[in-house]
Amino acid sequence: MDTPIIAITTGEPAGIGPEISIRGAVDCLKSITPVLIGDATLLSDLASNLGYGHLVRKLDAANVTRSKIDSLCGNLIIVDTPLAKLAAAGELNPENAPYVLKTLDIAIDGTLAKTFDAVTTAPVQKSVINDAGIPFTGHTEYFADRTHTNRVVMMLAGHIKDNPNMAPDAMLRVALATTHLPLKDISYAITVESLIEIATIIHQDLKTRFALSNPKILMAGLNPHAGENGYLGTEEIETLNPAIKALNAQGIDITGPYPADTLFQPHFLKDADCVLSMYHDQGLPVLKYATFGQGVNITLGMPIIRTSVDHGTALDIAVKGLGIAHAGSMTVALTTAAKMAANAKRTS
Repeated sequence: MDTPIIAITTGEPAGIGPEISIRGAVDCLKSITPVLIGDATLLSDLASNLGYGHLVRKLDAANVTRSKIDSLCGNLIIVDTPLAKLAAAGELNPENAPYVLKTLDIAIDGTLAKTFDAVTTAPVQKSVINDAGIPFTGHTEYFADRTHTNRVVMMLAGHIKDNPNMAPDAMLRVALATTHLPLKDISYAITVESLIEIATIIHQDLKTRFALSNPKILMAGLNPHAGENGYLGTEEIETLNPAIKALNAQGIDITGPYPADTLFQPHFLKDADCVLSMYHDQGLPVLKYATFGQGVNITLGMPIIRTSVDHGTALDIAVKGLGIAHAGSMTVALTTAAKMAANAKRTS
C-alpha cells in the first residue's frame, strides 16, 4: 500500500490520549494506515461512543505483520495490549504503568522491524510511572535508550498562524540543546562537542526527513543578551562561538548566538528552518504560544521516526467526557510522521 503505516501509542489510559488517538486516526484515514496500540476493550468502547465502532479491526500483538495491516487499510486497526487494571478517566493507577511502557515497546520494536513506518505517541503521565517504581524521564529519553541511540534531539514544530509578517502557514521549528534538566545544571551540560553533535543531527534530519536541501539553523544564546560580550556570562565566547565556527567549517549553515529575547521575530525567522534553543523553557514557550493545539513534538537522531502531541494527559479534561479534548495536535503529529516517512524513503 502507498499509505504509510503509523503506530499510535495511546498513552495514559486515564487521560485524553485514547480519545485523541482515535479521533486523530480517523481524521487521517485517507493519508495513513493507523495502528492503535492499547487495550482493545477500552479503545473499541471509545470508538463506538465516538461513532467509529464500525471501523474497528483488532489484531493480536503476537501476530502483527505488514501484510495483515495492509489488508485492513482504511480502518481503525487496534493491536490489543491489555490493561492491568480497568482504567477510569482522571484516575491514575500505578499498576497500569507497565502497560503504558509495553505500548511503547511494541511500537518501537515494530518500527525497527519495518512493520510500521513511524510512531506517533499520545501523552503519558511521568509521575505515575515513577510512582510505580520505574525510573522514567520522558518519551524522548525512553526512545533513545530503546533504540540504542547515544544522542537524540527534541524538536517541536508548528505552523505560525495569522502573522502578517510571515508567510502563510510558515513553519516554526525549535530544537533543544538540553531537555529536562534543572536550570542550575544547564550550562554544565552544554559543551562544544555536544552542540556540534546536536546541530549535525538537526542538519541531517532536516535534509533527509524534511526534504530541505540546505537547512538554515539559528542558535540562541544561553545568557541574557547572548552574554553581552562576556559581561553577562562567558558561555557564548567559550562554547557557543567555537561550536558555530566548527559547524560552519563542516558546511552546516548555522549562525548566532542570538539573544533569545529578540530572536523569535519575523525578521530572523522568515528565512530560518530551525532555531536551536539552549534549554527547554527558553524556546518552547514561544513556540507553544504561537502554535499550541497544532504543534508536534519530534525526536531527531534516531533510526526510527517518532512524533508526538505538544501537550500532556489533561486528566481534568478527560473526566468531563468525550468530545471536549482537542485532537488537532494529534492530527498534525500523524500527518507530520507520514510526511517524514515519505521523505525518508525518497532519500534512502
